[in-house]
Amino acid sequence: QVQLAESGGGLVQAGGSLRLSCTASGRIFNINNMGWYRQAPGKQRELVALITRTGTTYADPVKGRFTISRDNAKNTVHLQMNSLQPEDTAVYYCNIQGRANYGDFGSWGQGTQVTVSS
Repeated sequence: QVQLAESGGGLVQAGGSLRLSCTASGRIFNINNMGWYRQAPGKQRELVALITRTGTTYADPVKGRFTISRDNAKNTVHLQMNSLQPEDTAVYYCNIQGRANYGDFGSWGQGTQVTVSS
């Protein structure tokens, strides 16, 4: 099974920055889509940013503030979050889709808490 390990969450003041990272491990042949989602208390999980082999997509609330990037050699996706606001407070989950030795996979990270204080 492909497993994901997330890091980089924490507590930051409004206007600050955080960088999240997520690394996939296992017998991975290739990775297609890599994304970040978030879930605030009482709300549904929502897409934050997605990076495919050919481009990126951002949710409107984070455009211009967040940047998603990938390191294919390390099976890693990053999310650079700048100008953080209290409404960005949530648990952030990475999702990686690709093909492993056992077939296609779509795995989720364990989640990392991001808290932005006003």
